[in-house]
Amino acid sequence: MSGRERFKGRNILITGGARGQGAEEARRLCAEGARVFITDVLDAEGEALARELGDRVSFSHHDVSSEADWRSVCDEIRLAGGLHGLVNNAGIFNPLPIADTSAQSFEAHFRVNQLGCFLGMKLGAEVAAPEGASFVNISSIAGLRGTPGIAYTGTKWALRGMTKTAAVELAPRKIRVNSVHPGLIDTPMLDVMEPERRQKRVGFVPLGRSGTVEDVADLVLFLLSDESSYITGAEIAVDGGITL
Repeated sequence: MSGRERFKGRNILITGGARGQGAEEARRLCAEGARVFITDVLDAEGEALARELGDRVSFSHHDVSSEADWRSVCDEIRLAGGLHGLVNNAGIFNPLPIADTSAQSFEAHFRVNQLGCFLGMKLGAEVAAPEGASFVNISSIAGLRGTPGIAYTGTKWALRGMTKTAAVELAPRKIRVNSVHPGLIDTPMLDVMEPERRQKRVGFVPLGRSGTVEDVADLVLFLLSDESSYITGAEIAVDGGITL
């Protein structure tokens, strides 16, 4: 099958898909034949992206920490023939020191980054296509080492373990589960980081540059495709070598 037909006839859900990495993956999947379900809390951006990409793309407002919202999205996908791929991409990033992290901030990171991923895998598995599915959980290099920001880092370490447990439990149902760990990627999420700090971090990257959304999308689409059919439970860094 040619690259541009890898996802023909498949239903793929991307949370946090209105901009950044998720939007790039939506564009690429649509170009390769998928029916793409974009969800986000950024309604204006999500609706604009759906209009840009055409009839095979739909957008839904979706709070990933809400089980009711997940059930509504999954019901729509069930009616469309079942889920073939899930990208748990939604997340928040506010890397404060321990002393400055409130309980409310810690819980907010947990609910979006960790609970949202759990609900996606649990309810996504219920509507998975009979032929199987691939789930990709977007973690971070913060889930591979100790980094500043206890609330964010804690959730990204959690995704690493949750991915491996889900890979074992869901394998009999022909569902593969892998985690992707981006490094310093040029997306709107990094707007909270001061430019000087961002540039300093680029200096530690062996490849000498920050990453792009295309770098991450290449890996995500590979993991969603049949080209990775014997890969599950893996954790793969897309970081220019910074975790070496």
